[in-house]
Amino acid sequence: MAFVRVNGIVLHYQVQGPTTGPVLVFINSLGSDLRIWQEVAPAFTEHFQVILYDKRGHGLSDAPPVPYSIDDHTDDLLALLDRLGVGQASHAGLSVGGMIAQRMAVRTPDRVESITLCCTAAKIGTAELWADRINAVETGGIEPIADAVLQRWFTPKFHETQADDLAGWRNMLVRTPAHGYAGTCAAIRDADLRPDAGRIAVPALCVAGDQDGSTPADVVKGTADLIPGSWFALIEGAGHIPCVEKPTELSELIKQHLEEAVLV
Repeated sequence: MAFVRVNGIVLHYQVQGPTTGPVLVFINSLGSDLRIWQEVAPAFTEHFQVILYDKRGHGLSDAPPVPYSIDDHTDDLLALLDRLGVGQASHAGLSVGGMIAQRMAVRTPDRVESITLCCTAAKIGTAELWADRINAVETGGIEPIADAVLQRWFTPKFHETQADDLAGWRNMLVRTPAHGYAGTCAAIRDADLRPDAGRIAVPALCVAGDQDGSTPADVVKGTADLIPGSWFALIEGAGHIPCVEKPTELSELIKQHLEEAVLV
């Protein structure tokens, strides 16, 4: 474990793989931490310096006063990379992590080699949806909404056959600081990245799970259609967290993408 103070907060991060060569950053979803990539990251450590981190309000990172914005999260990642001496990197972001990756590609295109947008979109949900979620969390914490979230995160098969794993991932979710969770809900609520999607000029892969209850495949495909030159892939038998449910399939897609975009 490693920690660094940036933008007035402490971020938890890990670095794996070689200290030279291309860099690959994994960015987590709402209500999760860097452990969701534990079955994916090792597939890239031969050729990439892999960076994982807990965004503000999540995991072992600080949860400063809310609300947050996508640009706050983007500023944190940029500051982390600066502290680690990283100039350019590829980014693989899940859900809100994919929104952060999109902002990186628009705000600092010279520092982004490629992006993988997993189970995400340029616009996620409605203001009413997020207002209800924030109110529920501010009123009762994450525990009362956890089972409904897990229904969207994982397929019925995962629920039926991997009960112990499901319980563990539920623990991760409910132990997220409630105000950090609500603050990031507000960041998603307020973010509409569609006007800038056409400005993304780096190689982009958009991946969807065919049983994702949070960002259905047609929503992810709609974002792929906005990004010039991007390509879309569908993982069968996956919900919103394919890095946990289908890590091999997701890793192979990212590998193919990086081989074409970076390892040329």
